[in-house]
Amino acid sequence: MSFLDPVTLRGRLVTLEPLSMDHREGLEDAARDGELWNLWYTSVPRPEGMAVEIERRLELQRRGSMLPFATRRVSDGHLIGMTTYMNVDAANRRVEIGSTWNAASVHGRGTNPESKLLLLRHAFETMGCIAVEFRTHWMNAQSRAAIERLGAKQDGVLRSHQIMRDGSLRDTVVYSIIASEWPMVRNGLELRLARH
Repeated sequence: MSFLDPVTLRGRLVTLEPLSMDHREGLEDAARDGELWNLWYTSVPRPEGMAVEIERRLELQRRGSMLPFATRRVSDGHLIGMTTYMNVDAANRRVEIGSTWNAASVHGRGTNPESKLLLLRHAFETMGCIAVEFRTHWMNAQSRAAIERLGAKQDGVLRSHQIMRDGSLRDTVVYSIIASEWPMVRNGLELRLARH
């Protein structure tokens, strides 16, 4: 299996579906839930910009650097967000899980940890990755805490790494999970999800 072969990943709480323009309306509704685009340290698309964001991700998939997913809640079939494999490095069997956002109403409901479990399991057990990376803004304390709860270890900080929409400079915190750590990370995630 190629790193970028579209695949559907199914869990108990969420299904990760290969992103398509058919997801646009549902993702617009999900983005309105919490107006997360107003958080200056994230890059959640506005509803009116969703089609452009979907096309951007699909173009990166065509170029071979991203595999984007729409996240669907199993209980009612509603779309709740997006996530991706990005910065794909097939030669070195590495991917980054990122460009993730979820509707505010599902925060703390187990959907994000299950999404990460599905993506990590596929990366390590099907794609044969030797490492999976996560990156976030230094100021995004919620995202940093969530990544650390996964069991990822901080590799370092890329200072003045990106220019944000408002012109400010982003310090990017880099985390990773390596293949030898995956069994322990998997067990921890499964234990957390058993409570939902």
